[in-house]
Parts: sequence; C-alpha cells; structure tokens
Amino acid sequence: MTRAKAPTVIGVAERVDLPDWGISRLRAKIDTGARTSALHVLGIEELGDDTVRFTIVLHRDKHDERVPVVAKVVRRARVRSSSGRSHERIFVATRVVIGGVEREVEISLASRRRMVFRMLLGRSALADAFLVDPGRRYVASAPTAPRPDGAAQRVKRATPKKTARGETRPREPARARRSAP
Repeated sequence: MTRAKAPTVIGVAERVDLPDWGISRLRAKIDTGARTSALHVLGIEELGDDTVRFTIVLHRDKHDERVPVVAKVVRRARVRSSSGRSHERIFVATRVVIGGVEREVEISLASRRRMVFRMLLGRSALADAFLVDPGRRYVASAPTAPRPDGAAQRVKRATPKKTARGETRPREPARARRSAP
C-alpha cells in the first residue's frame, strides 16, 4: 500500500515563484474562498493565435518594477468578484512554486491595483498539495530575501501572543471591518 505525500503547510500569505516568467518571491494571498487564482497586470493586448501580451506589476508601491510577458490564452471565463460583480477574464497557465512544490496553475489576468497582494491563489491551485494554516504567514517561504543593494529584507512572521502568565497562544485572525451602510 502506497502512502500519499503529506500536504505542504502554508500560511495565508506566501512568497511564490513564477519561473516561466523569471519572477521570484512575489507576495501572494492564499484565499481558500476563491476558486480561481488572479494576477495583477496592466496593458493586456491580444496578439492573435490565442496569445496575449501583458505587464506584471511586481510591487504595490514600486510601480517601475514590471515584467513584460507573452503567454497563450488557455480559456476565457466569467469570474465573480468578492463584491458580487461578474467580469469576463482571460486565463493563462504557468508554473507556480510555493515552498518547493511546483504546480501548473491557471491564472486570470486582472486589475488588483487596490489590493495589497499582487497575486491571489485560489482553491484550484492549492488542491491536494497544500494545507493552509490561517493563523500564520510566510510559513513555506523564507523570512528574508536579498535586495539589490545587498541588505536583507525582513518579512514579518506571525508570532504567538503571550498571555499574562507568559504562556503562548496562537494569534487570532484579523477581523474584517464593516463599512457603514
């Protein structure tokens, strides 16, 4: 009897690699409530032969850090956002590496300019390979990354809270704020 490989534990935020496009350590939100994955891009241009050209914006604040990409369209589909609105999106496929696990993933091209994370990974990208720990972040990705100037870049990790007795307990997930009607 063969035993299935144990799933890799990841947090609600991880750094992922997109090796086909030369991108490493892109911050991604892990969203088990979303079925599909999405990537923030600009300037989607259809080239014919089911091919598109687009630009990936790597950082929310550093708008000059971009990667131009040409990829095959794998499908077009209507996607419903968290606000309930439905939009048609283009999907492309690429390899994604999280914590040493490599998978071929379909990604919708979208504007996530108002979002903290440039990429969102949904259930279909995670199925059968990952276990998400909702109380932790950057579990599978290293806490530091080399910067171009040679300095280390710190990534905050979720650390356990201490009680009055000095005991540790896991952090509670952040609560969503409700806006006034």
